[in-house]
Amino acid sequence: MYHNSSQKKFWIYDKEESLDKLRLEANRKFCSKGLSSGKPGINESMFLDEQEEEALFRHYEKRLLDFCAIFKPAMAKSVVGTACMYFRRFYLNNSLMEYHPRTIMLTCAYLSCKVEEFNVSGTQFVGNLQESPAGQERALEQILEYELLLIQQLNFHLVHNPYRPLEGFLIDLKTRYPLLENPEMLRKSAEDFLNRAAMTDAGLLFSPSQIALTAVLNGAARAGLKMEAYLTECMGLKGDKETLSKMYESMRRITSLVKAYKLPKAEEVNTKQLLNECSLQMISLWFGCFPLSMSFRKRKHGYEDDDHVVKRQMVVEEEWTDEDLDAL
Repeated sequence: MYHNSSQKKFWIYDKEESLDKLRLEANRKFCSKGLSSGKPGINESMFLDEQEEEALFRHYEKRLLDFCAIFKPAMAKSVVGTACMYFRRFYLNNSLMEYHPRTIMLTCAYLSCKVEEFNVSGTQFVGNLQESPAGQERALEQILEYELLLIQQLNFHLVHNPYRPLEGFLIDLKTRYPLLENPEMLRKSAEDFLNRAAMTDAGLLFSPSQIALTAVLNGAARAGLKMEAYLTECMGLKGDKETLSKMYESMRRITSLVKAYKLPKAEEVNTKQLLNECSLQMISLWFGCFPLSMSFRKRKHGYEDDDHVVKRQMVVEEEWTDEDLDAL
């Protein structure tokens, strides 16, 4: 199914440089739009560069995961994975300066609930925001307003994420790999790995099954288990050295992405948020661009800045070290 999907055809790239190029183009396009507007007082120093956008993106992506982690009723892993992929796809071709990531991240989560058939009403959804009833109502208005834009920017394409293949691998291990007595022991570490992979470009570079298999083998390596026999015997790769070599190379690249991921520093985020909330609001208002002026409107009507989304970090995960990630 995946091999005939729009995800493989339109949303899988051959290298990280291709993704960096798209994000740089989105950044420059917005900056060029501003500088060519002819409005007085606008200069290059008022815009975010690509590194600053990346820091803000990672900040809001983590907030998206934190919001999903405390959502009631509890979200399925596939819902969270789809929301994260929507968020990454959207900002491949759009600048954070044009569409505020706070609104987009909530819209991604809301759309993901629909697509993954996680049945919650709009009222239930915004009920998870730490906000007054009036504030929740305004948030829902924003989400519904941006929903069609998000769908259009995603080209109406669906997401295949690695959580379902993970379940398939665990079932396969139980039925065809008797050398591993309790495959369920790998679930926690594998899911933690997928959570980290969701905050990287792995889903834009590799198939869901490649990411899921990497998660399983990393979990096994952390537990001190050898799984080469599963690849060679159960997956029929014993005599196919070329395919096996390519598979190991993909897994090493995925692991490297997870290992290299770092959240932006607090001072980085605080500085860039201030720039985003002040200078860029003004730019947006001058352009007549509605999205960025949203922050101004929310404060005017009593929003609590970012804290209306989630008051504190709620994702609790097992601590990983570089040695764990190098074990594959």
